[in-house]
Amino acid sequence: MTLVRQAGSEAEKVFVARGLTKVYTSGEVEVHALRGVDLDIYSGEVVVLLGPSGSGKSTLLNIIGGLDQPTAGRLFFKDQELTGLDDRGLTQYRRRHVGFVFQFYNLIPSLTAYENVALVTEIADDPMPAADALTMVGLQDRMGHFPAQLSGGEQQRVAIARAIVKQPEVLLCDEPTGALDSKTGVVVIDALLRTNELLGTTTLVITHNATIQNVAHRVLSFANGQISAERLNETRRPAAELAW
Repeated sequence: MTLVRQAGSEAEKVFVARGLTKVYTSGEVEVHALRGVDLDIYSGEVVVLLGPSGSGKSTLLNIIGGLDQPTAGRLFFKDQELTGLDDRGLTQYRRRHVGFVFQFYNLIPSLTAYENVALVTEIADDPMPAADALTMVGLQDRMGHFPAQLSGGEQQRVAIARAIVKQPEVLLCDEPTGALDSKTGVVVIDALLRTNELLGTTTLVITHNATIQNVAHRVLSFANGQISAERLNETRRPAAELAW
């Protein structure tokens, strides 16, 4: 697996962030979650965000995903300024452009894998068939199973299928392997990479697991609300070569 975007290339910028700052206030205490983050994200990239808890990774992902607004700074999705949108505008942005995968699967227990994914197709503009999304993540033989009949890794892959069935331009993943063992986590990472390759989905993955950085096009390290380091992977490793 080789780098698709070399430094200095003219690949399309999907996100441009300038001076993103987020301050949470509790009484007289201020918590600075982001401290003036500048960031460009390019079309089709897999970007891994590394750093300890409280370093700003999830706050940044929530702002990029339209789940939260910064205290200061500007964020653009292509030619649209997200920081200028109201709640309704952010809801439309999330619905049309963004898929989310979290550490916990949040599947509806009374629905099968197929039905959990098919729910999203009812509100998406241009969804793929639910069966196709489940096949992409290797669950073509488990579509009729309920969450309680699936392993943790299978449930997470259903969550990925649910996120990608609407064919989002952006896939945001917050600790997608955090509740999984190494072997199962590798299968989940492979599903994310396959989605990136087949759909060209720009993919951001938050993780505490430094091993996962080896699958990325680019790695961003976070500390104290800022990007402390950035690295391009000239040679990427496939998920099958990961172990932790």
